[in-house]
Amino acid sequence: MNWPVEDIAGYKVCAIAPAACVADVTTWIRAKRPEELVGCCRWLACMNPHSYVVAMQDASFSNALHAADWLIPDGIGVVLASKILGGRIRERVTGSDIFWGVMNELNKSGGFSVFFLGSTEGTLTEIRERMAVDYPNVRVAGTYSPPFKPIYTPDELNQMMRAINAAAPDVLWVGMTAPKQEKWIYEHRISLDVKFAGAIGAVFDFYTGRVKRSHPVFQRMGLEWLPRLLQQPTRLWQRVFLSAPIFLWQVIKVRLKQNSN
Repeated sequence: MNWPVEDIAGYKVCAIAPAACVADVTTWIRAKRPEELVGCCRWLACMNPHSYVVAMQDASFSNALHAADWLIPDGIGVVLASKILGGRIRERVTGSDIFWGVMNELNKSGGFSVFFLGSTEGTLTEIRERMAVDYPNVRVAGTYSPPFKPIYTPDELNQMMRAINAAAPDVLWVGMTAPKQEKWIYEHRISLDVKFAGAIGAVFDFYTGRVKRSHPVFQRMGLEWLPRLLQQPTRLWQRVFLSAPIFLWQVIKVRLKQNSN
């Protein structure tokens, strides 16, 4: 895995197109793991302005983002930051891109299994039903809906791990929202008997249709956040009006430092 990365205000972000990222992840999933890597999964996280700002105040989250094998530019703010810093990232790579891309590739070849961790039992039931139609050649090895709480007890954590490792899936999709999902994968990656784990958050709801993604026109314009803000103002206003300006100011400070050197 020798993909190019770019320093975005201290984080090594993948500087590859969505299709190339999907191909890279899929190649890893299909490859036979050397014995020394068995039990240590590779994993993917999303970088956007809000996650950057949250990580400024959360050292565990920051460590997790730094440790991700793929840290993808999931946000138009990261693309803008790359331009400001003279980089080469020109398009977003979203969690949705990775989910749909990887699932399509695995369905073509068949013989692989996935596990969904997160969300509600209702959402997971809908995912299983849709998977049977959309990806009949990929087996859903299991699903698990953890308690909706900020911190899990040791017993709850053990139950999650036992469920996943008993199913032994090739791919683990985690939708517990940031930063919980990233920290969970980071803290348990060595004990997970999976090849790949993806922290994809809202994709669970996008896939079932419980939350509608913005129209492709807004996606292409870099304005996917706008319809979502109108749909979920209470949840997303802080990301747009607080996190985005703070992130861009941090990026500008890096650029000014570059110019002074």
